Amino acid sequence: MADIGPIHCGEYGIDIDQYEPVVIAQAHGRVHYLGEHGEPGHGLFLSSAIDRSVRVAVSARKDASLRFYAADFGERKRTTLVNFRYKREDRWANFIKVAIHIFIKLNFVTKGLNFTITGTIPQHIGLASSQAIEIASALALRAFFGVSMSDRELLDRLAAAHEFFFEKSAPIVDYAVTLFAQKDHFLVVDEPTLEIKQVKINLSSYKILIMDARVPRIPIDEELEERQEAIKKGLEVLSHKRTGTTFREYVTVDMLQFTGALSEEIRRRSTHIIQELRRIPEAVQALESADQQALSKIIQHSHESLRDQYEVSCPEIDWLVKRAQEIDGVLGSRMTGHGFGGCTYTIIRENAVSEFKRRLEDYERIFGFHPIIYEVKPGDGARVITEHCVERISN
Repeated sequence: MADIGPIHCGEYGIDIDQYEPVVIAQAHGRVHYLGEHGEPGHGLFLSSAIDRSVRVAVSARKDASLRFYAADFGERKRTTLVNFRYKREDRWANFIKVAIHIFIKLNFVTKGLNFTITGTIPQHIGLASSQAIEIASALALRAFFGVSMSDRELLDRLAAAHEFFFEKSAPIVDYAVTLFAQKDHFLVVDEPTLEIKQVKINLSSYKILIMDARVPRIPIDEELEERQEAIKKGLEVLSHKRTGTTFREYVTVDMLQFTGALSEEIRRRSTHIIQELRRIPEAVQALESADQQALSKIIQHSHESLRDQYEVSCPEIDWLVKRAQEIDGVLGSRMTGHGFGGCTYTIIRENAVSEFKRRLEDYERIFGFHPIIYEVKPGDGARVITEHCVERISN
């Protein structure tokens, strides 16, 4: 999606004589630096929003039609309140519908609405572009209807609506990062409580590069489910099948002592979970003390664990990470996202970027994929940009 630049109603194709007022909200993508592929529902994450965002504009209609327009694609979708439901063919519009569902349940949506969406978040590589659409749409609707609702309540309602629409658990940590992010900060997010710690960072001489490896996407749900089942069995052994326990209680455990009780695969999967839980507070300490050497080792060990113990990397991603780590001036490089392809992040000094890009020529020659680099910075949280458009336009 392309950047829309300054806010003008005319850019959304909205006739304010008919559809005034207009509310526009913005939500950013996010990066998880550590913590992905943890214990479901009990994870700990080191993350940030990024300075690439989605913007959603909403205005009222006089009929019962719900109309959606993706300005960057020139693509339109439509439905009505009577036929309101998930439709596979509506693709991106389904994420806006998740937010609409909240306000239908609260009896605010009684007439039709127009939605226009545009943005700059790279899609399908694990940067939460879909969740940004949901958050931006929900914030726009909350302001449009003037609903008194806290951010936390909005987040909880959005998660419930997502589960209703897509029949799978909501990425609630992604919502929290997008909603509560702060510029120039990393966030430590505790998944079960959604408690957030802001960690001020100073990376003024560094850039954060997101590398889309362009590896063809493959179905991965079954692979991830197998790993989650393995760590579930590992926790049962650790806890002697006590209910209500989590891996948080075993952060100090050396998994080698359970070699006889666990298969090698389950031991490796469980070891990754425990060690990653240790790494996040260690990374926070390194950030707060400006210990770049310690942070570099933590990021390196995290990728090695994802590669060797949890086994969600792939040769292309491993190659990119290894070559990045060899460059003088790279603070850290690691896979991020769902795994089995997707992307890496690299924290790199500005004067080393040209060498980083030069080495990508070898990647394309070896693997046959042309990677794409996105430069990002830790961004702000989601917000309403404007609640009124006063520019006179016509369709």
